[in-house]
Amino acid sequence: MVSNTPQAFLKSTFGYSDFRPLQKEVIENVLARHDTLVIMPTGGGKSICYQIPALIFSGLTIVVSPLISLMKDQVEQLQDVGVSAEFLNSSLTLAEYNRIADQVRAGSIKLLYVAPEGLLTPRMFDLLKTQQIDCLTIDEAHCISEWGHDFRPEYRQLAAVRGKFPDAVCIALTATATPRVRQDIMQSLNFDKSNEFIASFNRENLYLEVVQKSDPARQTIQFLEQHRDQSGIIYCFSRRQVDELAAYLAAHNYSVLPYHAGLSDEERKKNQELFIRDDVQIIVATIAFGMGINKPNVRFVIHFDLPKNIESYYQEIGRAGRDGLPADCLLLFSYGDLQKIRYFIDQKEDEQERRNARHHLDALVRYAESDACRRAPLLTYFGEHYTQSSCDMCDNCLQEQAQTVDITIAAQKFLSCVKRTREIFGANHIIDVLRGSENKKVLDFGHHHLSTYAIGREYSKEEWLFLARQFISQDLLVRDVDHGSLKITEKGTAVLFDNAKVYGRLETVQTASHVTTNLRHDPRLFEILRAKRKEIADRQNVPPYVIFSDRSLVEMATFFPQSRERFLAISGVGLSKLNRYGSIFLRLIQGYCEENQIEEKRKSMQLSMAQIKPLHKRRFQEVGEAFCAGKSVGEIAGELNIKKTTVIRHLFDYVKNGNSLPADQLLVDIESAPEQHKEVFEVFHRLGTEFLSPVHDALNGRVTYDDLHLLRIYLLCQKAQKSKSHDA
Repeated sequence: MVSNTPQAFLKSTFGYSDFRPLQKEVIENVLARHDTLVIMPTGGGKSICYQIPALIFSGLTIVVSPLISLMKDQVEQLQDVGVSAEFLNSSLTLAEYNRIADQVRAGSIKLLYVAPEGLLTPRMFDLLKTQQIDCLTIDEAHCISEWGHDFRPEYRQLAAVRGKFPDAVCIALTATATPRVRQDIMQSLNFDKSNEFIASFNRENLYLEVVQKSDPARQTIQFLEQHRDQSGIIYCFSRRQVDELAAYLAAHNYSVLPYHAGLSDEERKKNQELFIRDDVQIIVATIAFGMGINKPNVRFVIHFDLPKNIESYYQEIGRAGRDGLPADCLLLFSYGDLQKIRYFIDQKEDEQERRNARHHLDALVRYAESDACRRAPLLTYFGEHYTQSSCDMCDNCLQEQAQTVDITIAAQKFLSCVKRTREIFGANHIIDVLRGSENKKVLDFGHHHLSTYAIGREYSKEEWLFLARQFISQDLLVRDVDHGSLKITEKGTAVLFDNAKVYGRLETVQTASHVTTNLRHDPRLFEILRAKRKEIADRQNVPPYVIFSDRSLVEMATFFPQSRERFLAISGVGLSKLNRYGSIFLRLIQGYCEENQIEEKRKSMQLSMAQIKPLHKRRFQEVGEAFCAGKSVGEIAGELNIKKTTVIRHLFDYVKNGNSLPADQLLVDIESAPEQHKEVFEVFHRLGTEFLSPVHDALNGRVTYDDLHLLRIYLLCQKAQKSKSHDA
């Protein structure tokens, strides 16, 4: 007999050996009948937090969910693992509604999914008052808050509904909530502050990249070439853009369909279903798409246009990589898109709404313009303190850094043009003037007569935009939140009139796809298992991931289980799936292994994120060991086909991870004179070694960043050596 504990249900029903962070604590809190607020990122396992208590409670659990497709998806997955779950909503016929209502009255349903407006009806109250309601679950709880990005008035009324079920514990869950929204949810539902559980917003498996939008159709094709035969979503701002891009990609032989509110209900439903069932690989959509799906094998999300706010962006990229495997997220950023969104914000009648929308948009722009780790501004927005110097999963942390050079003259040209156009225009107009454009706006304002007209033709528009982002991130300019115009700061004034130096990069290097399972699985066996999964799913009329996730198939093709016991150890395989599908998949695996003389590999526990990452040595270890073996920075750069700057960064990571380097050997690669080293060390002692920019500024740019980085590593090695000697 299966134990009636959360841990037992986790494996026997859902097929997982270990809880994800906070799941166990949340479940125990709910079982103790404490009202609970759960903030957990998309893909973090929110559903388990109320589904396991629902199986343990003797009565009924009501789940309030905003979308019909989301209910359908959850119910299909629960039914496939043997859980009695149903939904009641407007998509059902009267006969279907009555059949499920009879099951509720008979007490044979454990989880009942309903829409918020459906729960508020007298008919629903009459049905539910006949039952013992043990738990009221409010999914997408951010919809309660007027400060959230997706406020829904009917959600606000759920606070009053709680009084109808006084004995039911309440659990509210969401993936996107700022501290202010969390506070609003707690107050609305009258929750105790001590029963708030906030998981990290950091989705470690998502690779984050922002690229300046120049030729978006071409950039999209280049990206998709790296993701052949993979599932992905492309978000566009308008219905027209969706239709045009979908047609363009279809003409280039991609498996793609559109999705937006202008299509009929039937066509939208059909297109979404084809995508969910892996019959179509790519959906091009407006923001209307995605909230109602839980497709775990989405390997990429492209924002073809700028999202309206950072919550929407976070929620939309959260639809990628829900199976825990790596996924790529690309944002094409342009100031033209920014102006479009600002125009629509200005159409709002309520001043408070306009102010909130501008605040949210500005946070997104700061994220896009940042040259620091992408996760720092993203997580800070949601109230989480991010302390890592590098995430190794974003463009700013991983891109092969272009050489830092003196860009003072470019900065002075740009700032001078901002000044001469009276600080009332955005970056695009400034660049048009600098490049000598004859467009109507430039001519109408008479800006072709300015002394700065056509003085910046040495850079392309894309290069100027890249430079402009650096000027803003270095606080030489600030953008007006309401109008998008650029204004010169005190620091910018020093550059313009006092010849203060500016250092930055002249080019951005686009990085390659980071989507890979990073497990050494057998790709041929994976495809065989995937084909069988699709065949079974089509026969049962459910999405393939309801049968098994990609992660489960990857593990099968990695460990080659040969027995029911070993098959049960695979992530996502519980007793129900073992009994329903075990023999089918085991036969395929056994036959493949016999044909190819492959032996079973033992897997005794759930894979952790550390195991999902590359099994080979991490690059900083490889670089550090090569340096210790006597190779110079230049030699390592040549052998690995990377830049010297990147080699130096890897050496820094090697030391920060507790390893030692031959300190004197570092001095060989330094170009600055030995007499400057003492001055550099004095500045490091005064300002610390955490950041290089303040040290570089204090030395007035007389020592290159590469030399500063090497001298910092040298200093850290010397300190570590002294510490070891002292301990000894």
